[in-house]
Parts: sequence; structure tokens; C-alpha cells
Amino acid sequence: MSDFDEILFKDEPPEPTRSPGHPTAIPDDPWKILIVDDEADVHSVTTYMIKGIDFLGRGFAFFHAYSGREAREIMSEHQDMAVILLDVVMETEDSGLRLVHYIREELNNHTVRIVLRTGQPGKAPAAKVIVEYDINDYKEKTELTLDKMLVTVISALRSYHFISTLENNRKGLKKIISASSDIFERQSLQQLGSGVLQQLTSILQLRDDSICQFTSGLTVSRIEGQQLVLAGTGAFGQYVDRPFAEVETQLIQTALDQAQSRQHGFFCEGGKCAWYFKSQTGSENFLYFEIAKELDENDRDLLELFFTNVSLAYDNLFLHQGIEDTQKEIIFHIAETMECRSAETGSHVRRVAEYARLLALKYGLSEEEAEMLKLASTPHDLGKIGIPDSILNKPGPLTPEEYQIIKTHVYRGHDLLINSPSPIIKAAANIILQHHERWDGQGYPQGLQGENIHIYGRIIGVADVFDALSNRRVYHEAWTWDEVFAHFREERGRHFDPKLVDILLENQEEFKAIWSRYNAVGVQFT
Repeated sequence: MSDFDEILFKDEPPEPTRSPGHPTAIPDDPWKILIVDDEADVHSVTTYMIKGIDFLGRGFAFFHAYSGREAREIMSEHQDMAVILLDVVMETEDSGLRLVHYIREELNNHTVRIVLRTGQPGKAPAAKVIVEYDINDYKEKTELTLDKMLVTVISALRSYHFISTLENNRKGLKKIISASSDIFERQSLQQLGSGVLQQLTSILQLRDDSICQFTSGLTVSRIEGQQLVLAGTGAFGQYVDRPFAEVETQLIQTALDQAQSRQHGFFCEGGKCAWYFKSQTGSENFLYFEIAKELDENDRDLLELFFTNVSLAYDNLFLHQGIEDTQKEIIFHIAETMECRSAETGSHVRRVAEYARLLALKYGLSEEEAEMLKLASTPHDLGKIGIPDSILNKPGPLTPEEYQIIKTHVYRGHDLLINSPSPIIKAAANIILQHHERWDGQGYPQGLQGENIHIYGRIIGVADVFDALSNRRVYHEAWTWDEVFAHFREERGRHFDPKLVDILLENQEEFKAIWSRYNAVGVQFT
């Protein structure tokens, strides 16, 4: 009589209760159990004894290997195996022990629970195996009645579930840290909204079976009194930069209302989830997303932690934007004050800023950098605050001595701003210092040449001269467009960066449109 014949004929208690209504049903995400034994009867008996049992609402999926080699192939493909019922003696006397070493050391899988079953305990003494190998249980085949088999498997599954939960939480916390680092680096509401959706996708796909697969979502913020979609994925991708009212449905609104009424601002039922956050500055922000299955308690805990960090990121961004807006307002008022002091007419500061932004974008600078340059350009004549009115507003040519005094305005303005910690103000200081340099090295104050002049200085040099020529000044009448563009053709590669001149000439209508928008004199050019 074989070892497993004895199992079949032992006195056994009544069969345990199976899943009601589905005696052999296997859920979508069953526990994976690998039976490794070279005897076919062992596989069939083991499967018969525990099939149809549920643990935590999940059934069993059985995998069968009849040698250590077959088991290796299965384990290399199924890293999420929950339990291995492993024989020791198969093709060799230590096949099972070699498999344990392969799983733990080469696959680095320390989560799967390994139950060693042997019909020849003398080949693998329990004390030696337990001490030297990372196994989780040791059973002699003859002692495994139905009750003992169920206790062994369920205990192993309970241990696997606990370890897997800890590992998933560890991965989740690691992703939260990574996600938080990413979102805190976002410098605009659009970037932040997009980043939150990207990181949310990563967080919800922690598991190998994608049980919480992310399908679609959107982020919304109230900007200047209007709720706008900042970012969207899946079905909501088409609504980016559009009013929330265009995508709003009763289902979404109900989820958002529920989130708004919750203590932590988070609601999720039926795969429809929403998060609501009101910043310290009063801005309201919404996140809505849909997932394939319900979130469990661990998922909810991770998401609440993530949303706490997202709230901080929104607050930081709004506070940062408030500081930047204040800086912009101060810089612009300083620039306008200088413009009012001069006898020149028109919105010189505004026009130069818009010309600079357009040149920057056409040159290939990013939208963010072009916006910074637009702002930093406004105080480019700040140093003229120390120039006497008799020189600044002189209608005729300047004497050599007066010209030397005028040239000092670049140092005056630079020195006023250079010690500021603000990147924008530092950029403005360098623009003041370099916007009168020339491509050929004949400019002032340092005589810099070519690309040794910062691109900001080169751009403002073109924008400033373009505006000076196309508008009336105390020392000359406004030039016609033909005269203006002819001058830039002539000075290409001499006074001005050739690439910037080419951009100006190739986009004349766009620059003329800016002139028309901000020109206060109303002169019409030919």
C-alpha cells in the first residue's frame, strides 16, 4: 500500500462546507497553489481534498509539476504563487530541496509559502530541513487527513495573505513617496493635475493582477471663478482645458458631492471615486476617477495618504503663485513708473515684453521660460532712474559726455536687482546689463560678442530696438515698417543675433499685430 493509499482509507471527518451554490467555481482571482510531486495519485488526491474551498472569498487554482524542472518553469512564470505543496524525493533525492533554494535565492521569492511533504522522512529529517532551508511547514504524507490538509493549506494561505498585504503596503508607501516627490516639483496647476493622474495610475496598479486597474479620470480646479478641467485620461482626455460643465454628469456630480461632505474629502463606491480639496487660498479642486473594481481598506488608506500630500502640493503651488503674482505686480509697476518718467509715448514696456515672449517661443524656449522672460524684460530700463531728465528727454543728439552718462544706466539697474534671491529678478538684472551688447562685440558695457551674450540679452536687444524704431521718440519720428525691417536686415550678424533677425523677418505680421494691440499713438505704417 502506498503512502497516499493510507490517506484514502484513514477515518475522516465529514467534508467541510463548500462555496454555497458554486461547489467547484473558481473566482476571477483565485489563490494559486502548486502541487509538486512525481506521483500522479498525490496530485489527484490533493486536488480532491481541497477543491471548492473558499478563503476570504477566493477559490483555488491548481498548478501541477511532476519534477523539480517543471516546477522551476511554473514558478518563473507565476511569481504570485501563494502555496507550494512540495515533495522532497523526485528525479533526485534532493529535488525538492534544490527547488526551495532556487525559489528563495535565484527567484528571490520569499513570499510564497512552501509546505514540504515527504513519504520518506529519513531522506530529509525535519530538524535539518527546517534549520537549513526556508520552508514554512513540514508534513509527513501519512499524517495528512482531510482536516489536517485543510488546516495546513489555510494556515499557509493566511500567512501568505498577511505577508502579501505587508509587501503591497510597503510598495504602496514607496510609490506614495515617489509620487509625492513628483507632484511637489510641478510648477503649474496643469502640470500638477496631470501629475496627480499619472501617479494615481501607478498607485492603483500595485498588484500584478491589476485588481484595481485604473480606467479614466480628470482633475478640475476653479480658476478665476470658472471650473476648468486641468487634465484627463481615458474617456476624459478630450475635455482638457474646457469648462467642467461640458463633462459634468449626474453620476460625477453625485460622487463629488459625496466627497465634499466627507471628513477626508474622499469617496469611492461602485468603482466611481472622487476627491475634493479646498486650498488655504479658497481655491476648490476636484478629482474624479473610475476603476475596474472596488478598493479595499489598504487601497483607501494609501489613497488618503496620497491625497493628503496632494493637498499640500496644491497649497504650496497656490502660495508660490501668490508670491510670484506679487513679484510680477511689483516689477511691472516699477517698469511702468520708469516709462511715465520718460517723455516717450506708448506702452513701451508691454510691447517689448510681448515681442520678447514671441521671439523666445519662435527661438525654441519653453512656454515657461518665455513667460519668465516676458516678465523679466519689463524693468530693462530701470537704471535710467538715475539719469537726469535733461539727458533722458533731450530732443537732439547727445554729446559724448552725455552718452557716457546714459551708458551707466545698465550698471545702475543691474546693481539694484542682482542681489535678489528671486530667479525672475536675477534674470531681469542680467537683461538690464546685457541688452545693449552687440553680436559683433561693439556694444556696451562689457563688449560681449556672439553667444557670449545671454540669449535673454540678445532677445531683449532685438525687441527694444524694434520698438524704439517703430514708435516716436523725443529724438526721432516713428519709422515705417519698411524702414524698420530694412534696418534689421542690414544689422543682421552685426548688431543682432542672425537667428533672431530671421525670426523677426519671417514673422513680421505677428510682431506688427502686437504693435497694433498696444500702440497708444495710433500711427499707421506702410
